[in-house]
Amino acid sequence: MKLSVIIVSYNVKYFLEQALLSVFKAAISDMEIFVVDNCSSDDSVKMVREKFPEVNLIVNVGNVGFSRANNQAIEKCTGAYILLLNPDTVVAENTFRICANFMDTHKNIGGLGVKTIDGAGIFLPESKRGFPTPWVAFCKAFGLSALFPKSKNFNQYYLGHISPETTHEVDILVGSFMWLRKSVIDKIGGLDNSFFMYGEDIDLSYRIKKAGFKNYYLADTTIIHYKGESTKKGSLNYVRTFYNAMIIFAKKHFTGSNAFIFIAFMQCAVWFRAGLTLLSNIFKSIYLPVVDIILMTVGLYVLKNFWSEYYFQDVGYIKSKFFFVNTPLYVSIWLISIFFSGGYDEPISLRRILRGIFVGTIIIASVYGFLNTPYRFSRMLIILGAVWASCAVIGWRLLRHFFKTGNLNLSSDTGKNVAFVGTIEESKRALELLKQSDINMNIIGTISPRADFDEKNYLGALQNLDELVKIFCINTLVFCSKDVAYTRIIQTMTHLNTRLEFKILPENVNSIIGSSDKNSPGELYTDDTRFQINTPTNKRNKRVLDIFLCLLLLLATPVWIFGKNNFLILKNVFPVLLGKKTWVGYESNSEQKLPKLKTYVVTPSFKFKNLTSETMGKINYFYAKDYSPRSDWRVVKSFFRMKFRNVK
Repeated sequence: MKLSVIIVSYNVKYFLEQALLSVFKAAISDMEIFVVDNCSSDDSVKMVREKFPEVNLIVNVGNVGFSRANNQAIEKCTGAYILLLNPDTVVAENTFRICANFMDTHKNIGGLGVKTIDGAGIFLPESKRGFPTPWVAFCKAFGLSALFPKSKNFNQYYLGHISPETTHEVDILVGSFMWLRKSVIDKIGGLDNSFFMYGEDIDLSYRIKKAGFKNYYLADTTIIHYKGESTKKGSLNYVRTFYNAMIIFAKKHFTGSNAFIFIAFMQCAVWFRAGLTLLSNIFKSIYLPVVDIILMTVGLYVLKNFWSEYYFQDVGYIKSKFFFVNTPLYVSIWLISIFFSGGYDEPISLRRILRGIFVGTIIIASVYGFLNTPYRFSRMLIILGAVWASCAVIGWRLLRHFFKTGNLNLSSDTGKNVAFVGTIEESKRALELLKQSDINMNIIGTISPRADFDEKNYLGALQNLDELVKIFCINTLVFCSKDVAYTRIIQTMTHLNTRLEFKILPENVNSIIGSSDKNSPGELYTDDTRFQINTPTNKRNKRVLDIFLCLLLLLATPVWIFGKNNFLILKNVFPVLLGKKTWVGYESNSEQKLPKLKTYVVTPSFKFKNLTSETMGKINYFYAKDYSPRSDWRVVKSFFRMKFRNVK
């Protein structure tokens, strides 16, 4: 056997499917493929069994980690070479052949990595890395490597002084694509199970070199690594896991002062990077409302003076009480209304922002009548304030978006000029998937992968893509892999140095996959059901309704406390209030893949008895698919009406 490919997968069904399709297209004559599933819950196992029966599938009953899962397959491998491949990758048709030929002619190489780009076609610097000495680790942890990306001294971690187009010896291979000589692995052992995730590639690369073999970066072939699917760098868990892995590595391989210095650096780095991550996450969460507060407050202050002078002919007519009492009250109500309207959810929606300000203005007008006379200054200030809040909140978002993207389309799913690369048949299939996913796009047309094409049906040929992008202002390309080789897709992504978004429609797969940022999850458009209960707005509103119902029941304690069903409320109201339960949910059904909910108090089907599992499943399905807070309100109202009909 020439080659054994191992893919460890966890809940990335569609990415895994595309990875396997590319692997089979790149297959060499004598090859075996292993997929190790770490207890996925997204039907990955079912997909592999049905669509890739020739794959050797290992199914774990729990998530045993990256190292242990790879070792399970390594023990069964018979190939002269072993490739450890991430499930969120796409290999070119010539990748395996090029790697095998290079290894065949360089017997002193133990491990090989290749040029890797992300879903936006941008080179990933971790394709080639240096050994993490204490100084290298310090520069990486404290950002010096990012400040001086091409410095040999400060960016040794990513070997910034070596061109990505140059094949070169390196210290460390990247875990997403590790081409290994099996005889070397038999000699030094597989991955160290001490590393659950991260660090195992550094440890293995180090042991390869320690055994007298070389590691190489090969620039002659390129793969895609969506990266965001397997690396959530914006989380504290990532920081902790990554740097703790470095500490494990230091304790294993360093001795004396080197070990002490390295571990000290890493421990400092954990706290430093964790602090930066925490501050970054807090800033991302609050900077929109904080700027809104400042703009609204300044606006109301200016409007107070303006209205005093214009209408009352006295700049001091409206007292400072307005600024210290009314202004915080108005701003708070507008902010809360925008929040519950979904105005702070992504993608930003002008409609949700305006709806929140409108509802907030109605609430302010209602509250205004209950204020003491000294605080009822002028209703017109409420109207002027609402107009200002609308203009200011929307205006600065538009400005921010313009400087970031160069356009004024706030929604990430609008303003996209989409062109398909492939045949008309596959383009139509891609278009249907986009329509089913409710993606609002301006469809430009189809680009032929062939030089000879029908001008009536195609915009032009792929070889003239640069010109077509400029002429038709295309900013999103969807490649149909049935018609365009992965090699050509990767070459095109690397070549186009523009602000294009790239997506791929795999052959015979009802999903479109893409990613525009290496640090965020990949984008996935499928014909799967979109469950409304899974949207950020509905998740939040469901929780708010749970809390509201709990508070309502607590206020109504004298009404139900002496009833025969009082225990029902007593045992549920506090768990719901604490977030351990939800008032309305569905019974679990192993045949369905529905969004998870907390333990329920009542189901949408509580009124009906002796329902079949099929009927119950349909009720659960439509509840999740068409969910709105009104759904829960109707169920709870009906439930308590039935339970307390005979309250004494």
